[in-house]
Amino acid sequence: MHQIDWYFDFISPFSYLQAELLHTLPADAKLTLKPVLFAALLGHWDNKGPAEIVPKRQWTYEHCLWLAHKHGIPMTMPAQHPFNPLPLLRLCIALGATPPVVQRLFRWVWREGRLPADTDSFAGLLQEMGATPEMLDAPEVKQQLRSNGEQAIAAGVFGVPTAVVDNRRFWGLDSTDMLAAYLNGDSFFQSEPFRHAAQVPQGVQRNR
Repeated sequence: MHQIDWYFDFISPFSYLQAELLHTLPADAKLTLKPVLFAALLGHWDNKGPAEIVPKRQWTYEHCLWLAHKHGIPMTMPAQHPFNPLPLLRLCIALGATPPVVQRLFRWVWREGRLPADTDSFAGLLQEMGATPEMLDAPEVKQQLRSNGEQAIAAGVFGVPTAVVDNRRFWGLDSTDMLAAYLNGDSFFQSEPFRHAAQVPQGVQRNR
């Protein structure tokens, strides 16, 4: 049995799409769902999110909608993006980050097109989930979110979604098949070309 830490943020359409495909992984895989603030990862690694680069932003939305169509996953873009995901991340942690909670919150954004900034809609979500605003402000909830981020960075996680298993990172929706192959014991991961990939020295670096 493999232990998998799955890092995600509700701001990420790729995280939503992979969340809908996690059931395709081997049945004996044990998943721990870990919400993290994507912006904090970007800040730590001095990186930009796809929505911060104008042409990449458009491409990302179009690509995600295509991938949703390809996989038969319903998807509706929210009214605006990016948005502040903190209320959803904290709500998820307050409710235990269980698979049903994670799925409902993802679908609230990426199927129903709703956002936490819509106070009436978010209040309705809290009521539906049996939560209160006070639960989101609990110190232990905020600390758990910070701790998840620290664990992610310590594991070398630089983006979402990322699955970490056996100290290996599988980043992005496109890695879903690769992750499944690894969990199923594909011999490729023991091959010389694959092992060599981690040893390739860094070459020319661009000026900053």
